[in-house]
Amino acid sequence: MTPEEMDEKADEYDGEMMRMSGYDDCCIGVVERFGMNPIFCYDVEKVVKKNMSMGMSEDDAWEYFHINQLSAWVGKGTPCFIFLGET
Repeated sequence: MTPEEMDEKADEYDGEMMRMSGYDDCCIGVVERFGMNPIFCYDVEKVVKKNMSMGMSEDDAWEYFHINQLSAWVGKGTPCFIFLGET
């Protein structure tokens, strides 16, 4: 998704959809959930590669992802992650 598409989608839900700052290029879409507002979905591999592009080793990038990104809960609009198994 482009940042503009993400803005439009978030505006539809009064900004309740949370974004990972600096990771817009890792967002691959929106997940619809019964009885709940949609949330942004990020590609795990893209997120980890982005972490590595910031100077982290692969091991550190995965550890950072698990501890600081996957485990973060910021409310009902917390994004989800998908592993597509591309690598």
